[in-house]
Amino acid sequence: MSAALTAVILVLLAGHVLPSLVALRRFDWLLAWRRYIEGTATPESAMNGRLGLALTIGLPVLLIALLQLALRQSLWGVPAFVFATLIAFWCWGPRDLDLDVDAVVDASDGEARRAATAHLLNAEPPVDMDGHAYVEAVFKGALRRWFGPLLWFLLLGPTGVLAYRMIAQLGADVAHADAPPAQREDARWMLAVLDWPAAQLMTFALALAANFDAVFSAWREWHADGMRLDTGFLAAAARASVDIEVAQDDTDLPEAEVAASTPALLELRDAMSLVWRMLLLWLAVVAIFVIARWL
Repeated sequence: MSAALTAVILVLLAGHVLPSLVALRRFDWLLAWRRYIEGTATPESAMNGRLGLALTIGLPVLLIALLQLALRQSLWGVPAFVFATLIAFWCWGPRDLDLDVDAVVDASDGEARRAATAHLLNAEPPVDMDGHAYVEAVFKGALRRWFGPLLWFLLLGPTGVLAYRMIAQLGADVAHADAPPAQREDARWMLAVLDWPAAQLMTFALALAANFDAVFSAWREWHADGMRLDTGFLAAAARASVDIEVAQDDTDLPEAEVAASTPALLELRDAMSLVWRMLLLWLAVVAIFVIARWL
């Protein structure tokens, strides 16, 4: 656990100190690998369904799992730590969330802000992006770029974070929109399964880092009809928390600063602040487990 915590901190630092390294987070090979497997099958073959998806994900993950096991006991664990850190960095993001948010806030004009928003959403933005849309984009980005990879890295190491990133790419990235419909749907279901516990833990961290009553009320209202395998409760809780944060900011900030910011950008800024607080809370909890294990 201590090695995993150190690796995560190094990944966060590397993304800011050496931003050029972010260009290494490429998964073009996954697109080529999926299309190769599809090319070996007939249209009616099982390779265009779940079997093909299992091979697309399973073989690379198996390779990483074998390397993880092989390095575990060698040279006091140093090669295993370096390997885990490299895989975690590769599967993080791929773009840095806070840098994308800063680009939206600091955009010089509407066209630049629209381009920055496209990077934040990883899609073409709608014509009118209101504050709640920005809040949802930040928290969805935090789930897929930070907290999802972090959770599965802490639980399963390099194998877990690679599996999560591959499933996220296959299920959500537009580059794989041409995948067989059955594969695409299964990948989305798998991604929902992996995202659900991370989103629940994010919501709990949000309740501790922000207004507990607002978060709990939004979470309970979302689940009024029972538990569902989606993460809409996270967006609902985020909107409720940011509304309170913005109301407090309006009274705490100087009038000139409030007037200089649009309401949507105020909500965007506060959403990013909350995400950072949640991340620090997650890392603090992991650090407590590490210290408890030492004691």
